[in-house]
Amino acid sequence: MAQTFTDRWRELDWDDITLRINSKTAADVERALNTRKITRDDLMALLSPAASQYLEPLAQQAQQLTRQRFGNTVGFYVPLYLSNLCANNCTYCGFSMSNKLKRKTLDEQEIERECEAIRKLGFEHLLLVTGEHQTKVGMDYFRQHLPAIRRRFSSLQMEVQPLDEREYAELKALGLDGVMVYQETYHQAVYAQHHLRGNKQDFFWRLETPDRLGRAGIDKIGLGALIGLSDSWRTDCFMVAEHLLWLQQNYWQSRYSISFPRLRPCAGGVEPASIMTESQLVQVICAFRLLSPDVELSLSTRESPWFRDHMIPLAINNVSAFSKTQPGGYADNHPELEQFAPHDGRTPAEVAAALTRSGLQPVWKDWDSFLGRTLY
Repeated sequence: MAQTFTDRWRELDWDDITLRINSKTAADVERALNTRKITRDDLMALLSPAASQYLEPLAQQAQQLTRQRFGNTVGFYVPLYLSNLCANNCTYCGFSMSNKLKRKTLDEQEIERECEAIRKLGFEHLLLVTGEHQTKVGMDYFRQHLPAIRRRFSSLQMEVQPLDEREYAELKALGLDGVMVYQETYHQAVYAQHHLRGNKQDFFWRLETPDRLGRAGIDKIGLGALIGLSDSWRTDCFMVAEHLLWLQQNYWQSRYSISFPRLRPCAGGVEPASIMTESQLVQVICAFRLLSPDVELSLSTRESPWFRDHMIPLAINNVSAFSKTQPGGYADNHPELEQFAPHDGRTPAEVAAALTRSGLQPVWKDWDSFLGRTLY
């Protein structure tokens, strides 16, 4: 049987990694900043408390690498929430089945209205999001609606429940370009504490989802941890890097995206077990840019307008704007249905104007339907 990231994960000791990260010194950070190729040990130094005194040179290097690889461009995307139905009980999510929340799944006409409203905002790149409900928002629902949605947009990605390899291959044939799947935390015991019911309780099924995506030939695979869920965000971020390195080595045909979501307020939400400050978030994002200059680094509307305006020019090359985290949020606006409360509520035009003032070029479309597939 082919190896998966689970095999690599079993070789990694959470407590040992935490100790190694926290024991790094200023000399280790300086060595990492002066090397041409970042190693795992160097990344530990850049994620360590000692690196907090080196934010300026770290940010300068990250910005230089970002401009070299991506020029002055920043891609725009927007999430479209199709449903807030969910069969999981998770402590940190507004869609959790235990929350007394009005439930909604968009039908064909409602999807059409949402797509029309999103296109009027200028977006060409769409991320479809649902709660995890296999029967009512599963493959039959995706088969029914994905082709029509795909015809309206230049690229289509999904953030839904983990599927099997054959299902991902079928969705690719229907027009799917990318899948975002976040492990939430790489600490198995902590994961169990926060996933109380439903298929999402299966830690390893979720952990191996990117392997199935790679084998299915999905063009872009998105990774991330929910920062604050475990008591060591540094170790979770290092685990994300391990996952990225594994996938790049074993599924080199795919592209990769890293997101850095911090816990945001939601219905019935849990308090963070570890707090990451904005300066620490800068540190982590820049460290990932030094580790992998070619990877897409994404920043969502979970963060404040001030932070996004200052962080994006340093190392970010993909952003969302005006995100609505509830079904029907663009055409009808039902805030009581939302998954979490976004922090940056500016319009796409306002976000684009802020980037332009920073010398960056907003990119609404960098992919076309004829690239690499035939649409049905």
